[in-house]
Amino acid sequence: MDRGQNIEDEKAEISKVIHASIGWAATKDKELVFSCFADDPELFWFSPRDDGTLHGYKAFVDLTENFFMLDDFKAVRYEIRDLQINMSRSGDVAWWHARLDDFNEWKGQPASWEDVRWTGVLEKRDGRWVIVQMHFSGATDKQ
Repeated sequence: MDRGQNIEDEKAEISKVIHASIGWAATKDKELVFSCFADDPELFWFSPRDDGTLHGYKAFVDLTENFFMLDDFKAVRYEIRDLQINMSRSGDVAWWHARLDDFNEWKGQPASWEDVRWTGVLEKRDGRWVIVQMHFSGATDKQ
């Protein structure tokens, strides 16, 4: 990391990207969400369900266009709790963990994630933080 670089400022920028990667759905701001993720065939995330696991930026764009942008999908609200951000010594990689409540509707019916464990990795590319990997999971010990 450059000596002049302020870690807290970097973490604030990273937090903005993390929040925008979920919060964009309220206004369906595609430009915002696309700016949060690496335009890379190696982009990857695990979803709580296997059919939601995603490989590559093209698959991410397809999901955005063919699910989230549909009128049937409506973002209601989200909350990120206990967000912890860590950075590599080099200052170009960061990772986070948090708890996520993501309340949505699909065709007027609740389609929400509550108390989901959320982790991810970002990389600083061309001066911008972008998400390269995420993992969402529910605790199996909770009934």
